[in-house]
Amino acid sequence: MNIQFPLEKTLRNGWRAELDKMQLPEQESVRALLNTVIIEGQTYPQIQPLSTSEFVAYWASHDAFVVRRVGELGEQESPKILGAFYLKPNFPGRCRHICNAGFIVQPGLRRQGIGRWMGEAMLAIASAQGYQAVMFNLVFATNTPSISLWQSLGFNTIGRIPKAVQLADGSQVDALILYRSLN
Repeated sequence: MNIQFPLEKTLRNGWRAELDKMQLPEQESVRALLNTVIIEGQTYPQIQPLSTSEFVAYWASHDAFVVRRVGELGEQESPKILGAFYLKPNFPGRCRHICNAGFIVQPGLRRQGIGRWMGEAMLAIASAQGYQAVMFNLVFATNTPSISLWQSLGFNTIGRIPKAVQLADGSQVDALILYRSLN
């Protein structure tokens, strides 16, 4: 199966958007969005914003994708990054057929269907690339929108790590391990 990029969609708010491979000039916008999410402290384990080299190693070392707004932009205006995700092997060598992915959406644009669209696209891309399963290693138990999304896309909770996450207020929450076969 060959996926032709960009994929296009009209979001719930009426914006036209495309899902495409991340381009080099978009890396800084995606890094800034990821750092915003890291500072929120509710979904990613990092405490400090990532430098450019840290971002490239973490996010852009394999396949990275963006959702960008298209149309109705001024001719000089760059497309706005609405969300992004990466896709990479979760393990090396003999376990390379299980992939991992990470997702971010602009805080003011959540609940517009961007996360679901990225999740569905990731599953199709992962399958097309020959992965046999997707595994999320560390989904904060308090991230109920994400957990609901992944369950609706066929993921199962295969493990729970007690008190895996130290929140900024000092409290600790569990993390879930989610899994979905692509066969």
